[in-house]
Amino acid sequence: MKKFFGEFKEFISRGNVLDLAVGVMIGGAFNAIVTALCEKIITPLINLIIGTIAGKSIEEMTSMLKVGPADNPIDFGAFIAAIINFIIMAFIIFLIVKGFNKLASLKKKEEIEEAPTTKVCPFCCSEIDIKATRCPHCTSELDKK
Repeated sequence: MKKFFGEFKEFISRGNVLDLAVGVMIGGAFNAIVTALCEKIITPLINLIIGTIAGKSIEEMTSMLKVGPADNPIDFGAFIAAIINFIIMAFIIFLIVKGFNKLASLKKKEEIEEAPTTKVCPFCCSEIDIKATRCPHCTSELDKK
């Protein structure tokens, strides 16, 4: 049990919990925006387009899209809006993950491109400081490159 709490403490101290909490909060807020977009703009546009094509009013189309008993209808318009909502959220999450992956690869590339701090002595093959002019192991003079 002590090991479990030690691992939990290590997990919290790494900062992953804070990152996760921020991600959930931003995701929830963004979900509200996308849901409002779908419910207030996209669904009425779908109903308007379908109504215009069918030559019927929005009220008639809304009642046609709802199938089943009057007290518990199946609302196809809401289902289509939910699908569009999911696609928008998935696309935005894809773009965010792709951006973070690009940023992470740039950081790795910067780490890889750092100048070397050591070199190998051509005489004794020991690893020495890059600024050395003489090998500390075999005392050979080195090129001043």
